[in-house]
Amino acid sequence: MIKDAVFEQLKQAMRDKDSLKKGVLQLVKAAIDLQAKEQGAPVSEQDEISIIQREVKQTEQALEGAEQAGRDDLIADEKRKLEILTAFLPKQLSEEEVVAVLTEAGVTTGMNMGEAMKIAKPALAGKTDGKTMAKVVKTLIS
Repeated sequence: MIKDAVFEQLKQAMRDKDSLKKGVLQLVKAAIDLQAKEQGAPVSEQDEISIIQREVKQTEQALEGAEQAGRDDLIADEKRKLEILTAFLPKQLSEEEVVAVLTEAGVTTGMNMGEAMKIAKPALAGKTDGKTMAKVVKTLIS
């Protein structure tokens, strides 16, 4: 489970006095614990991946804002946070691989976006981000 790996790396970050990594890992651990508490059951690995993907998306938005503001000090921190978070995600598929998976799953020309996304989400869960998935689906259905 990802939570176990996060906890082990968190302990190591505390030993190493790496405050940035410690902070990122504490946020991830807290988000996983919160979701487990809300569900009243242990969190599945797919849910853990979703939590990390959400954190990656927020970090990418923060990085974009820092770049627009020209804040070099924040840019370096946000890039490091992304490296830490993406280490917990499974290998992300390229656009060509996403096309192959969706074609095999039954996404075809003429489908509406809603139908296609209902097929795409389970087929690509955790393997690509939502932006790439939507882009490929739009291409395939048009």
